[in-house]
Amino acid sequence: MRFLLNWIVTSLAVSVAAFIVPGIVPFGPMDAWICFAFTGLFLGIVNWLVKPLVTLISLPVTIMTLGIFQLVVNSFMLELAGWLSVNLLGAGIAIEGFWSAFFGGIIVSIMCSILGVVTKD
Repeated sequence: MRFLLNWIVTSLAVSVAAFIVPGIVPFGPMDAWICFAFTGLFLGIVNWLVKPLVTLISLPVTIMTLGIFQLVVNSFMLELAGWLSVNLLGAGIAIEGFWSAFFGGIIVSIMCSILGVVTKD
């Protein structure tokens, strides 16, 4: 049940980021909400499997930048989730460049934090 709630929250956060950031658009032959759902699913999987390893590898840079580099890691995770959803399922989000992924990652992180507090058990 918790996985389903996290998936919904992440999908909503991705849809808000796509609405706010001009370089993030739904991509694929399906409706936009399905594209956001696929990307939210892959973002949850990527954050569970890949992000801890990338965070550990980038720990020296994160310490040197006082945590600011974690924003770059978040943008990379969003870009990877969008790429995986488009290439594996045929629908997801398309991100135009680094700055779109950077600001989209910030918005997704903020929205997931806010929605996570609201939906806490």
